[in-house]
Amino acid sequence: MVQSINTKIDLVKDATSFMGMAEYGQLMIGDKGFEFYNSRDPRKFVQIPWEEVQYVIASVVFKGKWIPRFAIETKRNGTFTFSSKNPKEVLRAIRIYIAPSHMIKALSFFQVIKRGILAFGNKT
Repeated sequence: MVQSINTKIDLVKDATSFMGMAEYGQLMIGDKGFEFYNSRDPRKFVQIPWEEVQYVIASVVFKGKWIPRFAIETKRNGTFTFSSKNPKEVLRAIRIYIAPSHMIKALSFFQVIKRGILAFGNKT
């Protein structure tokens, strides 16, 4: 069994990790970091200490009514994408340990298209 990095757990939720194929399991938010454990294979887990988190990026749809997924961008190991049953509750629990200035909204579909067009125009 994997040893948890947390000494106190604030929240445990069912979640999905989108690293390659979708993996189902539980996420834990505690005093030392963010953890995801696969429900079928105990060797597949993600442990991210709070000191390693650079940004938490939330995909916000319908003016904040629905958050389909969120991502945790680390300083050295890239971006990890997750979804959970109640993402607002998860993001509120993360906000205790991460400064609100490091929690940002993802770009919308039209913002991505607009940036692509502007970038294409700047290349010529």
